[in-house]
Amino acid sequence: MNEIKIFCPATIANVSCGFDVLGLALESVGDEMVVRKTKSPEIRISKIEGQQLPMETNKNVAGVAASALLEKSNYEGGFEIEIYKRIKPGSGIGSSAASAAGVVWAINELLKRPFSKQELVTFAMQGEKLASNVAHADNVAPAIYGGFTLVRSYDPLDIVSVHTPKALFATVIHPQIEIKTSDSRKVLKANISLEKGIKQWGNLGGLIAGLFTEDYDLIGRSLEDHVIEPIRSILIPGFDEIKSRSLEAGALGCGISGSGPSIFALSKGEATAQKVASNMAAVYHGIGLNYETHVSSICPQGIKQIN
Repeated sequence: MNEIKIFCPATIANVSCGFDVLGLALESVGDEMVVRKTKSPEIRISKIEGQQLPMETNKNVAGVAASALLEKSNYEGGFEIEIYKRIKPGSGIGSSAASAAGVVWAINELLKRPFSKQELVTFAMQGEKLASNVAHADNVAPAIYGGFTLVRSYDPLDIVSVHTPKALFATVIHPQIEIKTSDSRKVLKANISLEKGIKQWGNLGGLIAGLFTEDYDLIGRSLEDHVIEPIRSILIPGFDEIKSRSLEAGALGCGISGSGPSIFALSKGEATAQKVASNMAAVYHGIGLNYETHVSSICPQGIKQIN
């Protein structure tokens, strides 16, 4: 196989209580990429459609991630990359992660899988470092592994796949403003109180337990963020009202998707998720702010080959 076309899902990172360690992949939203082998031992980006992004390899997250993989491989050739962006940069649903994770997954397939999923995450993290100045894995890990993933440790890297209840659906609303991850990190505090830490650890443990046992009430009780949301939510128009209206519609919980400005909610069942989407949309319609909504099941496979 000399060429592969793939779908790379959008992702929700943090998932309220799991800042930088928890993420999930979406089934119905994502980018497409075409990657092909070349004889020349270099990474070249030949096409980008959908967004205005750098074509230079060292300035594009896909180029940087692919270069990190190529440096560790025994392959003597190179790769050409086409990127078809469906996820807007700065939307908070893993635009940079889709490019970085997608390209390393595709190259690994073309090379007959010499690298493990965890190794692919390390390469993709180099792309995330270019985008946000931090090599975080909570978006690229679920894109590569599928479903929910937990980054148990960064040093050494330890990724854990988390069980995903089949009835769980995500609703995402993206106000048409951009918040760069690098900028949203600047507003965060370097230290938190022990009291807040204890609440956050309890919620993260509760959420993981709720996912494995398919206890939807426990999932809902655990979707609380005492550390990041109170600070970042100020940057997102109508956040408090959208959260309130989502819970009124039956959502298990609601929070900031990644670094924002997208807001996510998790629900039991697609019908409830659609109702949540309507309530979310009504808030931005009232404000007069343009938006996009997505309702999606959780993507169990992650990145996949398509025709």
